[in-house]
Amino acid sequence: MDQYYTKPCNFYFGKKSINKIYEGKALPLHANKLISFGCLEILNRKKSKIIGINDVEFLSKKLKYKIKKDLKNITKNKKFKNIKFSISPLLMGIINLTPDSFSDGGKYNKKKLSITRAKNLIKSGSTILDIGGESTRPGSNEVNEMVEWKRIEEFLKNRKKFNSLISLDTRKKNIMEKAFKYKIDIINDVSGITYNTDTTSFLKKTKIPFIIHHMQGTPKTMQKNPKYKNVVLDIYDFFDKKINEIRAMGIKHNNIILDPGIGFGKNLKHNITILNQVSIFHSLGFPVMLGISRKRFIKDLAGNNDSKERIGGTVSSSIWAMTQGIQILRIHDVNEVNQAIKIFKSLHFI
Repeated sequence: MDQYYTKPCNFYFGKKSINKIYEGKALPLHANKLISFGCLEILNRKKSKIIGINDVEFLSKKLKYKIKKDLKNITKNKKFKNIKFSISPLLMGIINLTPDSFSDGGKYNKKKLSITRAKNLIKSGSTILDIGGESTRPGSNEVNEMVEWKRIEEFLKNRKKFNSLISLDTRKKNIMEKAFKYKIDIINDVSGITYNTDTTSFLKKTKIPFIIHHMQGTPKTMQKNPKYKNVVLDIYDFFDKKINEIRAMGIKHNNIILDPGIGFGKNLKHNITILNQVSIFHSLGFPVMLGISRKRFIKDLAGNNDSKERIGGTVSSSIWAMTQGIQILRIHDVNEVNQAIKIFKSLHFI
C-alpha cells in the first residue's frame, strides 16, 4: 500500500470550536477545545482527498488503521518539559550574538546590548530565548568553534538573570557540552542533528530537550537551486526517519520539537507550500515550530512593499501559523507579534 499522510483541516476556534466538538463534528487539536478541526486531507504522492472526521469509519481497514493512528497523534496533549502549550502559540525571541546574522547582525553582540535585548523580549512575551553565536544565513561560512563559544559564553554566565527558557542555537556538539553546565533548556540544531555524528549521544546522555530542524545542504550551499520531489512530504519523511533513528539510539523522551526550516534550502514556492500545508506535521505527534520572522519569502511576496524589518509579513504569517495550530514561533519582533496574537484571540476565541 502507498504511504499515506494525514493533514487536519477546516479549523474552528473559541466557542464555535467547543460547540463543534460537542456536536461531534470536530476533534480538538492537541487536546485543546479552543481549536479544533472538522476535516482531514488524506494524501499520498499521487493524489489527495478531503473527508469529514466521521467518514474515517468508511475507509478501507488498512487505511483506517493508519488514519486513526495519526488522529491519536494530532489530538493528544503535547507535553514538553517546562512548557505548557494551552496558550499557544508560544514565542521564541531571537538573540543573535553575531556580527553578521541576516537581519540583526551586530546589534546585540555586546554584553549590555544582549542582556537588555533579553529583558525586553521577556517583557514583551517571550517564553523562550534562542541564542546563537554562528550566523546560518544563506551563503554564510562556518564559524570557528572557539569564536562561536566566545560570542555566547558571556551571555550564558548571566543565565540566572532571565526568567525564561534558554534555547541554544548551535550545530556543534562541543558547544552544546560547554553550554550545558549553564543549565540551558533546549538544543536548536539547524543541521537536523547531522553536523556532528555523535550529537545524538550527547542528547541521550543529558536527556536535554531539542529541536529537529530541516535543512537541505548547509548554510553555505542551501539556496543553490534546492530541489524536492514533494517538499512537504519529503520533509515529513525526513522527520519520521529521524525520530525512528533517535528512538533506536535510546532517546525515549518526548521533549522534541519539529521545525520544517522555512528558508533553509527552500525557494519561494517551497516555503509557501510548507506554510500552506504545515498542519500535516501535527500527525507526527510532536510540537511544531516555525521560523518565519523577517524571512526572504516576505520580500518576494510583498514586492515594492518590502521593508527592512518586514513586520507586516511576519505578523500575517504568524497569525496564519496560529490558525494551523503551530505551537511555537521563532520571532525577532516579539512585542508586535504578541500584540497581533492577543487581538486575534480576542476577536476569534470568544
